[in-house]
Amino acid sequence: MVESVNEPGHRLRDGRRAVTLIELVVVLSILSLLGGILLPALRSARIKARSLFGMSNQRHVVGAVSLFATDHDDRYPPSIAKVGFNQAWNWSDPTKLAGSDLRTPGLQRSVSAYLRAYLSKAATLTCPGAPQRYRYLEQAWQAGDDWDNPETPVTPDVVGGTYSLYWNYIGCLGADRRLFNGPAGPVAGRRSSTLLISDYLGYNCWRTPGALGSCEPFHGAEVAPETVLLSAYWHRFVDANDLPQILFHAGYVDGHVDTHRSTDVVPLRVIKLRSEGIPYGDDEPGPGIFYVPAGAVP
Repeated sequence: MVESVNEPGHRLRDGRRAVTLIELVVVLSILSLLGGILLPALRSARIKARSLFGMSNQRHVVGAVSLFATDHDDRYPPSIAKVGFNQAWNWSDPTKLAGSDLRTPGLQRSVSAYLRAYLSKAATLTCPGAPQRYRYLEQAWQAGDDWDNPETPVTPDVVGGTYSLYWNYIGCLGADRRLFNGPAGPVAGRRSSTLLISDYLGYNCWRTPGALGSCEPFHGAEVAPETVLLSAYWHRFVDANDLPQILFHAGYVDGHVDTHRSTDVVPLRVIKLRSEGIPYGDDEPGPGIFYVPAGAVP
């Protein structure tokens, strides 16, 4: 009588024990069960690690700005989010890492021209949750004011990052156009914010009109690909009055980095006409809204 290969304890002719179909199914079932248990835990651990890495990045940037202030009479670097020359300059968006070359004499056009001595790694200026790191980030950081993107005929070029930098930055808050004054030094003025840096969280950027944008991934978001000059970010079309729940980080003059929710923010608009304090309108192409933590507004 021929012995069935499916019987428990079946042995091959050389004496080795064969794995039965039932045993194989049991093993696969156990592995599937373990995967169902472990994968969510691994995903949660990965998200937590990314969050801690992002907070560490911002602490390094805050530390670099503070060291700069120590060496420069307690003054933070000028904001490079400006365009124009002499008194004709105007504001640009706070994500700029390198701005226009048309600057008032004596001011640099790149963040690295001020901070490279205190912050050697360009990767520190990238949110770890962003879809990808800007391909020319390291080259641009090392080149400083001499940066010229090899893909463009225009020189020099701007660079847009994934963090919003608020030291010495001025914008408009809310519908009443109150001025947002970024801190000028470690001892912030009574009317100045203490906010130095945050993850990019904004709405209605010209690249993705009508969409919420974030350097941190969130449910249902898609990638807004990088351009020759600007970093990639996540976006999803939503109602500005009903923002999805997103956690983002922000660093302050006292050195701490906090985690905030997208439901507890104040809209900041970029000033379009500096002489009159008029921001870009919500119905025109522009940098859009930048959300800052409500607690960061004096």
